[in-house]
Amino acid sequence: MTCASCANRIERKLNKLPGVTASVNYATESASVTLPADLAVDDAIRTVEAAGYGAHLPEPPGADTDELAPLRRRLIVSTVLAVPVVALSMVPVLQFPGWQWAVLVLALPVAVWGAWPFHRAAAINARHGAATMDTLVSVGVAAATVWSVWALVFGGAGHIGMQMAFSWFPHPGAAPEPYFEVAAAVTVFLLAGRYFEARAKDRSGAALQALLALGAPTARVLRDGVETEVP
Repeated sequence: MTCASCANRIERKLNKLPGVTASVNYATESASVTLPADLAVDDAIRTVEAAGYGAHLPEPPGADTDELAPLRRRLIVSTVLAVPVVALSMVPVLQFPGWQWAVLVLALPVAVWGAWPFHRAAAINARHGAATMDTLVSVGVAAATVWSVWALVFGGAGHIGMQMAFSWFPHPGAAPEPYFEVAAAVTVFLLAGRYFEARAKDRSGAALQALLALGAPTARVLRDGVETEVP
C-alpha cells in the first residue's frame, strides 16, 4: 500500500466476500479480518492479490525480517546516480562536451528502475480505474523523461557543445532543453520520503511491541476467599 486510498480499496474488496468483516489500517500496513467457517485465509489473501497488492499472515514474534532493505537499496542507488545528473544540469561550469548524453545514461535507470514502485502502483490503479498519488508521480517522471529524450534526439538538444544554464523562467523561442534532473530529483525525493516514513512506522511498531511485552502475563483473582492465577 502506498496511500490511504489503497487501504480503502483493499477493505472494500475484502468486505465484498460473503460473511467477511475487514478493517485495513494504512499506518500499520495490516488488516484485521473476520472470516466465516466456510472461508479459508488463502481466499482472503487471493482477494487482496487480485486487487494488485500482497498479503501474508503476521510474522511470529521475534522474527528478524528487514523489509526496508529493498527500498533502502533502491534509494541509495538512485541517489548516487541522481546527484551528478542534477549537478551537470544545474551548474553550467560542470558541463563538458556531450554532457547531456552522459546525463541520459545516468538518469534513465533512476526514472525507470528507481521509480518502478510508483510506475507499478500507477499501472495497478489504472487497471482498476483509479488514480492515486503514485499515478501523479509516475506520470510526472515519465513525462519529464520522454520529453528529455525527445529533446535530445529530435529537438536539437543533443548536439555536442550544447550548454544549459539555470533559469527560473522559460525563454520564448529557446531550443528545447532536457529535464532529466526533474525526473531524477523527484524520484529520489519521494523514495526518501517513503523510506523514512516506513522506517518511522517500523520503529513505532517495535516500540509498541516492547511496551506490550512489559505487561504482566498473568493476574491473581480472589474469588470466594480463594486466590487464583489466571492468564
